[in-house]
Amino acid sequence: MEPSFYFIQLLNGIQYGFLLFLVASGLTLVFGIMDVINLAHGSFYMLGAYLAYWLSGVFGSLFLGILLAIPLAVMLGWVVEKVAITHLYKRGHLDQVLLTYGLILIFDELQIILWGNDSHGVEVPSILSGSIPLTDIQVYPVYRLVVSLVCIMIAFCMYFIINNTKLGMTIRAGASNREMAQALGIDIQRLFSIVFSLGVALAAFSGMIAAPIDSLYPGMGENILIISLVVVVIGGIGSVKGAFVGAMIIGVSSIYGKVLFPDMASIVVYAMMAAILLWKPKGLFQAT
Repeated sequence: MEPSFYFIQLLNGIQYGFLLFLVASGLTLVFGIMDVINLAHGSFYMLGAYLAYWLSGVFGSLFLGILLAIPLAVMLGWVVEKVAITHLYKRGHLDQVLLTYGLILIFDELQIILWGNDSHGVEVPSILSGSIPLTDIQVYPVYRLVVSLVCIMIAFCMYFIINNTKLGMTIRAGASNREMAQALGIDIQRLFSIVFSLGVALAAFSGMIAAPIDSLYPGMGENILIISLVVVVIGGIGSVKGAFVGAMIIGVSSIYGKVLFPDMASIVVYAMMAAILLWKPKGLFQAT
């Protein structure tokens, strides 16, 4: 195969890694700061994709659909935190697993009721439907490049917020020592609500921008949840930087695994996780 083919797969792996980062960063913050195992996190990715599908169909524009879906995702996260997650803070991880698994079943049934069992697709906006030629025969879709650029912008915004704002300071304090942060006067309940809503919004937004790339189908959130958990474990629980590095590693490994070892693609990902954990048992980075 030509070198350009492998370069295209590298771009695909990086783009996939960026999407994984959006999902995994929210997941690692929720677990690292709130100490809550949220198995329903992948469901928010699924709901984001279906919201983009529904609203883009209603208004005839993916951009408008995403703009309208983002506040809906934030509101959903706020409601779920207040109604369900808030009761888990003083309970063990088994209770958290059971409740959030119940949320998966609820969201899956809700998706079937609203959109049915069929697979769906979202059209790429016409302005982004072109391709960039890499060689005489190899091209790369403009939309995938735009997705990568948007994810880079979000990553920089998250870095700036976490390291240069009061909200970021409280997030870092909560991740490092929740009891000490509360003793210093930080409203930990309000922080939990913000972090959970932010995590839901990131997962849902990842689903929205991935909708034109992947097909939409019932239960699609479970697949992204499993791979996101791998990213979180590799990067280090509670570390946004670790989520980014882990997402890049898993994204590229997953794509090249499917190309070079199609019959063992999933094994490549888990072998990579095992190798990293043998080297760094607590993940690559400490909590944010």
